Amino acid sequence: MRGRLAFIGALALALGGGAPAPGQERPAGALAVVAGKPIEATQVDDILRAQVMDLRAREHQLRSQALDALITQALLEKEAAARGVTPEALHKAEVEDKTVVTDAEAKSYYETNKARFGTTSQADAMPQIKAGLGQQRQVERRAAFSRELRKKYEVKVLLEPYRVPVEVGKAPVRGNPKAPVTVVEFSDFQCPYCVRARPTVDRVRETYGDKVRWVFRHFPLDFHAQAEKAGEAAACAGEQGKFWEMHDLLWANSAKLQVADLKAHAGTLGLDAPRFGQCLDSGRYSGLVEADLQAGQGYGVSGTPAFFVNGRPLVGAQPFDAFAQIIDDELSRPAAPSAAAR
Repeated sequence: MRGRLAFIGALALALGGGAPAPGQERPAGALAVVAGKPIEATQVDDILRAQVMDLRAREHQLRSQALDALITQALLEKEAAARGVTPEALHKAEVEDKTVVTDAEAKSYYETNKARFGTTSQADAMPQIKAGLGQQRQVERRAAFSRELRKKYEVKVLLEPYRVPVEVGKAPVRGNPKAPVTVVEFSDFQCPYCVRARPTVDRVRETYGDKVRWVFRHFPLDFHAQAEKAGEAAACAGEQGKFWEMHDLLWANSAKLQVADLKAHAGTLGLDAPRFGQCLDSGRYSGLVEADLQAGQGYGVSGTPAFFVNGRPLVGAQPFDAFAQIIDDELSRPAAPSAAAR
């Protein structure tokens, strides 16, 4: 028995760091002590915060996707039974048959994007184009049909969404200030994926109108040398009431972000040039841009663009349907909780 107790004690020592030496207390919250100096759990948490939040968000996203797939399948079976057909036949009629890509559409796509195909002839590219466009359209149509069926049949989702308590603070806001849905975007004006997301952002704003307000926060990536100054330029334009005008102009001219370019953009917008130049040259808003970056990292942002829809993370240049799914769900709730409204 004594030998067994000794083994258990040794195992506890190995796994738990051991009991403190006689006359020595273990510092509260410490995970290690190096030369008498404790390393706190909070220090470890600070280093891992972004990765842990990303893992939690990813776990919830996978659960949500699996749940959505099961809901969609149940809805298809319900509607198929109501129509007296099989789910497969219903899918073909409502999705596959409505997303056929014609030869004319494929040829038009080839002509518009000919440079991307290199030496590939139009004849050889056609099957690839039709397959790619068809798949994209099927994804969009399947999502749209699922939304139609959700409106027809009662669906109550009990899985609570994962939210991050993102602060708005004094960040620029576009749209109805009392909108039930707040989208906070962390972006980098030199990021090509952020530029690619613009048409989707515009479509979301146009589609949902006063139901959505948009908030912009800076997240200049360290390998984009001009991004931080571009962010400062937008803030300087904001001094003269034209943050969003500069914001839009910077996206339209993402290859022209040198300081001279930024000052030229200010002239295009009719800003007070000397005032803008003094603001930009002084680095007045470098602290603001850095503060946004630090805040974003605290929320788990590690790349751009990163969106939080009422606190629900949506990372990357996502398609419209990804936004629509979350926004529609938020609007369907009794009171859309604005985790990003503070």
